[in-house]
Amino acid sequence: MNAVLIEVKNAVCVVTLNRPDRLNALNADIHAGLREAFDKIENDDAIRAVLLTGAGRGFCAGADLMQSLAGGTRDLGESIDKDYNPLVRRMRACPKPIICAVNGVAAGAGMNLALAGDIIIAAKSANFTQAFIRIGLIPDAGGTYFLPRLIGDARARAMAMLGETISAEQAEAFGLVYKLFEDANFADEALALATALAAKPAKALAAMKQAFNQSASNTLDAQLDVERDLQRKMGSTPDFAEGVKAFIEKRPAVFTGKA
Repeated sequence: MNAVLIEVKNAVCVVTLNRPDRLNALNADIHAGLREAFDKIENDDAIRAVLLTGAGRGFCAGADLMQSLAGGTRDLGESIDKDYNPLVRRMRACPKPIICAVNGVAAGAGMNLALAGDIIIAAKSANFTQAFIRIGLIPDAGGTYFLPRLIGDARARAMAMLGETISAEQAEAFGLVYKLFEDANFADEALALATALAAKPAKALAAMKQAFNQSASNTLDAQLDVERDLQRKMGSTPDFAEGVKAFIEKRPAVFTGKA
């Protein structure tokens, strides 16, 4: 059984973590499958959006402790350097928008994997936990970076230090999640949202990701220059011309994503 399923639907690459018996806990097979998925995503122009989700009742329960910590202490920095950090960097740098559809449990590095996406949605039964403190670790996979920026420093520290589980409703109230959906319709709603995203101007979406990534460390003056430079590029794209033409003609725009 493949640890990661990859399927393209309506210009959306649906990437499904597929170890439901382990709540899709991250192991070597899942990391290898995600590398394969992003190879395809980055190199296939027909793919214009990504939907990352989990099989069964979990999104991702974090690292598979039964495998990764077997035998006692070890150099955890090695696995972070080899698997987790490259994955997070790859997700943020990917020019195509990534929707993380949290269908159930999202814990530890599994929760932070969701935070590395561009848009986070969740089923109403989903829950979120920074579980690291329970085994004497700190948040990794970008947790100490993403959490304070999404929910504020006070809540981020409390989630990390207490290791409490919060519901999908709490996550939405905190600003961690964009939108919640009923469990029964979640897969369909997630795909519909990703399909709508795939129909938008690809170059503009890629430029938005670049701008938001740079804003995290830029001053206002530097970010204004980033916006100017990227907007200059956007003004010469066929999608901009199509968008203006469609606006004047009072019709829906048809974007191609071509340079």
